[in-house]
Amino acid sequence: MAGKFDLKKSPSGKFMFNLKSGNGQIVLTSQLYDSRAAAEKGIASVRKNAPEDGRYERKVATSGETYFVLKSGNSQVIGKSQMYKSKAAMENGIASVKKNGAEAGVVDNTA
Repeated sequence: MAGKFDLKKSPSGKFMFNLKSGNGQIVLTSQLYDSRAAAEKGIASVRKNAPEDGRYERKVATSGETYFVLKSGNSQVIGKSQMYKSKAAMENGIASVKKNGAEAGVVDNTA
């Protein structure tokens, strides 16, 4: 099963998306955008930047858990991962974004 972008509207009226892997797990969550068009540009940015390893910033939370952020060419954060218990699990998450991010379809759940 292929990955997908789940485009949503928040209760506050802003837009965001989750990138889900083929098994339905969320592997990347976007920021909140003021418009649907801006969220769609965010999805396009994930597609462009996901294959490039240098766009991932690997981090460690104060709890010791690991996570990553995906950045665009101008160093803006496009999305953030969930927290992972191990570095290996985080690397698997990055691999999933690389695999799914470039070609995932969009499911519009904004209505």
